[in-house]
Amino acid sequence: MSVAITKRRKELSKLAENGKKSCDLKEALGILRAAPKTKFDQSVELQFKLGVDLTASDQVVRGTAVLPHGQGKPVRVIVFSKDENAKAAKEAGADLVGGEELIEKILGGWMEFDVAVSVPAMMKEVGKLGKVLGPRGLMPSPKAGTVTDNPAKAVKEVKGGRIEFKMDKFANVNTAIGRLSFSDEALVQNAEVLIGALVKAKPRTLKGVFVKSAYLSSTMGPGVRLDLSKFLKAEEAAE
Repeated sequence: MSVAITKRRKELSKLAENGKKSCDLKEALGILRAAPKTKFDQSVELQFKLGVDLTASDQVVRGTAVLPHGQGKPVRVIVFSKDENAKAAKEAGADLVGGEELIEKILGGWMEFDVAVSVPAMMKEVGKLGKVLGPRGLMPSPKAGTVTDNPAKAVKEVKGGRIEFKMDKFANVNTAIGRLSFSDEALVQNAEVLIGALVKAKPRTLKGVFVKSAYLSSTMGPGVRLDLSKFLKAEEAAE
């Protein structure tokens, strides 16, 4: 093992120890920025552990949030439409718009996109892609706002920073909120919007603690435990 790798591990281990205490967002960002630098712009992520009942079908947590500063990467959006909405979607910035030919393209193995939007009239045909798009979290969904009669609006929102979050089978939610090159203010604003959206997505049938823990991390940095008490107290007060 090289000296550089050993030194980096020691520095990360020290930062990880500092990150065991609960921090506010700015303090957590300070710890991430103190980590050894990399040659690429690292992603910054929020990770939540939820206290939901995994056997309850009405406690599946998912939702959307519009990050005011985006995630720091271009989002490739495709639209399934062949009516008058197709032209509007293209003008709104969709990377590719099509009908059956686009479906066949994807069935043939093409997957160069990040978000798929569809008009309701196309969903019967788009359903053929369920086994392809479903496991990747790319299937258009009314709950995510990606099945709509106004795909142009959906394209603008996605390009403008709207993201979808959904818990995995272990009740975790992991979502990127930007890059380390973002200012602290931009990352904090993005984080607060996401946390607020997650808290609002709390299942009505859930009794007990909703967010059991939350961490802020970077691609090559430590995970820093967050203190979300002010967000959770605000939600309790709203209830």
